[in-house]
Amino acid sequence: MSRETKSEAGRRGFLRKGAGLGSAMLGAALGTNARAEPLQVAPWSKTPGEPALWHPYGQPSIFEKDVVRRSRGAAAMPGANSSMTPLQNLYGIITPSGLVFERHHAGIPQIDPQQHRLAVHGLVARPTIFTMDDLVRLPSVSRIHFLECSGNTGREWKGPGTASLQLSHGLLSCCEWTGVPLATVLEEVGIQPEGAWILAEGADSAAMSRSIPLSKALDDALLVYAQNGERLRPEHGYPLRLFLPGFEGNMSVKWLRRLKIGSAPFMTREETSKYTDSLPDGTARQFTFLMETKSVITFPAPDFRLKEKGFYEISGLAWTGRGRIKRVDVSIDGGRSWSVAQLQEPVLDRALTRFCLPWHWDGAATVLQSRAIDETGFVQPQARQLVDARGFESNYHFNAIQSWKVATDGVVTNVQV
Repeated sequence: MSRETKSEAGRRGFLRKGAGLGSAMLGAALGTNARAEPLQVAPWSKTPGEPALWHPYGQPSIFEKDVVRRSRGAAAMPGANSSMTPLQNLYGIITPSGLVFERHHAGIPQIDPQQHRLAVHGLVARPTIFTMDDLVRLPSVSRIHFLECSGNTGREWKGPGTASLQLSHGLLSCCEWTGVPLATVLEEVGIQPEGAWILAEGADSAAMSRSIPLSKALDDALLVYAQNGERLRPEHGYPLRLFLPGFEGNMSVKWLRRLKIGSAPFMTREETSKYTDSLPDGTARQFTFLMETKSVITFPAPDFRLKEKGFYEISGLAWTGRGRIKRVDVSIDGGRSWSVAQLQEPVLDRALTRFCLPWHWDGAATVLQSRAIDETGFVQPQARQLVDARGFESNYHFNAIQSWKVATDGVVTNVQV
């Protein structure tokens, strides 16, 4: 039996085991649309199509025009805004560049790469200014990782925050990132013994700045100039950004112009008054860099409605800043019982992992949930566990189990149980 045949046989067995469906029952469960009918010759099969260079830069089908980033609305400050990835419309784990979420503090600068410079100074032996040509000449690597804003799902702290998966979880994307290991540049300039932190500063008018532990910079940080096989887009940091795998998104500073090495954190605005986790006793957690283990069911989700009873494949995404996802459990009864979902390959380090579970919906109201476990044994918590530990004052790092209620009419809504 060939590899493809074995794979197909395994999938059929998985469907039968999980959904309780034989091959004959599966066709009936899919509804009348799955029944064999004479194949008609459609109008688009009768005439030549558009020429090859209809769009010199490829565009999605006109029938996918609604698969776009969306925003909750303009922020108070000029140029400060965010737009969310339509997770409910995506397949696999890679986010197309045109759908990667955006978060800006002062709009999107249009930077000439020939004029852009990266200064590396502070506690170094050889302060240096790099051009983009200098950086691109250095040995590069490409890695697939997720990027998540620490404010993603922050509106869920006090209960169901939005009626859309895209608007609740869409500050999340996963891409192939290409660039130079930051350690290569730091070796070139020579870090002095007392160096322990790095200030990363962007070239936008907000001068977005964050303190980066030197240990992270030397471990796996990248100076990125390409994303998903092409140069960065302006909204993603063109021509150069910092990328810190597994860390909260705002630390991967876009439009990177300066790295200053120091002996202590630089206590910028974005790590004092912002991006800290308020606690009930009036104190705040600071430098909570890691994005914890998390998952969400992307279908069924509030952006869809189930049209009829029968077979569906529950599908979703899991991720963790701690490494790889080890297991995802799915509940179809509001957490009373759990089934182990299938993890689809590839399962990568600090990347989105897609999971799926066959499900036969009998038309009754129910609640769907997913619970991720990473390779360190960390288990995605329930909302009440986070609230018990941190109260209601935080806006960041909410990684609780997400619940979707399926009503008898097939409408899916955001709930907490």
